[in-house]
Amino acid sequence: MSSISPFHIAIPVHDLDECRTFYRDVLKCKEGRSSNHWVDFNLFGHQLVIHYKSKAKEGTHSNPVDGKDVPVPHYGVVLPWIVFQKFAEELTSKNVKFVIEPYIRFKGQTGEQATMFFKDPSGNALEFKAFKDISQLFAK
Repeated sequence: MSSISPFHIAIPVHDLDECRTFYRDVLKCKEGRSSNHWVDFNLFGHQLVIHYKSKAKEGTHSNPVDGKDVPVPHYGVVLPWIVFQKFAEELTSKNVKFVIEPYIRFKGQTGEQATMFFKDPSGNALEFKAFKDISQLFAK
């Protein structure tokens, strides 16, 4: 696989201070620039920006994948297998409430992967995943 460029994503949060603490202290993202309305974070080498937005009244949506209700929308990072395992253990030890607990999806099939879902304090869904064989990332 060729070198991957970092992505940039900006997401809304209704409590900037609570989410700043979550991303910095729970997920261990290094904080970058900030203002009274937004904060930059290094999310495994990618630029995540949380922006203040008043709380939305929309409900949660999900789609079925591998027998689980996957929250939509969601974002996250594909991690190396060992990093994923360690990260999942750290989140579990911090009592992060999972929407979908860490497990192996599509076991024994094309695209087999470790995955987990949880939400930040503003309800944004995050998915982190890993492939033992990264060449399976886009396999059909």
